[in-house]
Amino acid sequence: MLKKTLTLVTLSFLFSVTSCKDNATMKITDADMEAVEVATKIAEEKAGKMPVVEFDKIDHDFGTINAGDKVTTEFIVKNIGEGDLIISDAKATCGCTVPEYPKHPLKSGESAPIKVTFDSTGKSGNQSKTVTLTTNTEKASETFNIRANVLTKEGIPPFKK
Repeated sequence: MLKKTLTLVTLSFLFSVTSCKDNATMKITDADMEAVEVATKIAEEKAGKMPVVEFDKIDHDFGTINAGDKVTTEFIVKNIGEGDLIISDAKATCGCTVPEYPKHPLKSGESAPIKVTFDSTGKSGNQSKTVTLTTNTEKASETFNIRANVLTKEGIPPFKK
């Protein structure tokens, strides 16, 4: 993605430089090329300073729980990249799953818990939920999953038809 952006910036720069000249003198000067090389170097240096996410786990199975139970686990997120990690949002595939994430930037080497609570009220059978973090990493998002087998109030799994 960064390479695409860099290419677009470079092409835009070259277009703006050459579009102001008449057709007889549409040459790229050494100064133009030097400016492009400097912009490329700056972008490459910034690219090397991206945060990188590492989780202690990407799946958690609560096992068998009863309908109505609220269960909680933590996923530890660690920044193993060079730039500060910023998590700007965390959403689950269902409102029954609530993630709580760190609101402060994580510096290189720092880690923090992401608390995830699953409310099984109104659920039954095998449940699988995905949590998606919106981040400033190269991928722009990171995901992890929780699972549970929810028993009905009678203590038996629902029948499938």
